[in-house]
Amino acid sequence: MSEAGASDNSHSSAPLQPKSGGAGGNGARRPLALTIGFAVLAAMAVAGLWYWLTHRNIESTDDAYTDGRSVIIAPRVAGNVVSLDVVDNQFVKAGQPLVHIDPRQYRIDRELAEGQLETARNQNEGLRFAAEVGQKNFPAQLEQAQAQLANAKAVLARAQADYERQRSLSKQATTQQDVDAALAAFKQAQAQVNLANAQVVQSSPVPQRIGETEAQVGQSKGQIEQAQARLDQADLNLAWTVIEAPQDGWVTKRSVEMGNYVSPGQQLFILVSPQVWVTANFKETQLARMRPGQSVKIKVDAYPFLDLRGHIDSIQLGSGSKFAAFPVENATGNFVKVVQRVPVKIVIDSGLDPRLPLPLGLSVVPEVSLR
Repeated sequence: MSEAGASDNSHSSAPLQPKSGGAGGNGARRPLALTIGFAVLAAMAVAGLWYWLTHRNIESTDDAYTDGRSVIIAPRVAGNVVSLDVVDNQFVKAGQPLVHIDPRQYRIDRELAEGQLETARNQNEGLRFAAEVGQKNFPAQLEQAQAQLANAKAVLARAQADYERQRSLSKQATTQQDVDAALAAFKQAQAQVNLANAQVVQSSPVPQRIGETEAQVGQSKGQIEQAQARLDQADLNLAWTVIEAPQDGWVTKRSVEMGNYVSPGQQLFILVSPQVWVTANFKETQLARMRPGQSVKIKVDAYPFLDLRGHIDSIQLGSGSKFAAFPVENATGNFVKVVQRVPVKIVIDSGLDPRLPLPLGLSVVPEVSLR
């Protein structure tokens, strides 16, 4: 019996030892798990607080791109390209020649205009001289015509008296030949009086005649001005055969080759200015605290190693959709509210690498500090 009891005791006590050991292990691991959980929650809370503290005064967007000014280079005169002085993506200075158009026809036009101007000046000189002479001669011509009229009237009176005397004489005292001669002299004297009268009438309006010559001088001055304008236009056309860069920049989108015939207004290049800024399209809900002058950090996707700094220059007074080619009309149909985006101009102040000019249209990420 004692052996059996001992055996029972040994069997009953043997399985109890692991149970007591297992219960003790679970109890020890439970506080450790709670500690780790609390630590993770605390770390997340600290991280969240840190993120909120560091980002509550920052607004950013990935809907932003580099922007700048570009000028379309086009000729003002037509002709064949005889010299092409630039290549694709070349940097040029303001005033640097880009294209030469065949100038021969424009040189001929200039010479013709110069000749027309010289002719107009010579005509003006002749008319001015005639006007100066006329101011002196016209009164003298009137006086001469009046004197000739008086002389013709005196001759007429004598001829009339001779004719009347010949008619009054008897046939024995004169001859028919003398009568006919007196009559012919009388008629000739009448004709001279009529001619002298006509000359007086022609010479009488002295002020009007002087005015006419002065008007001709004025008209010739107008012809000189027209000829000078044609010469100026010819000079411009000749100068425009050389197309120069209007500003510093890079030559892009070249669409002209040597020998091409170009027309006025035809696009030959696009000249991109070296002044680059960022146009960021922020949501309207991000603009509440945004003001011009706030500092901006800029990251460029193409050059992630660049650390660009800038500031807000201006905020466009209108959303992007408002100035679209076909603005959205919400007055008809079903309305769905869409958060609008407003372009913000950001000027780059520092961080640019002169060896890495930023092309237009690159994706960037600006971070605006609202403090």
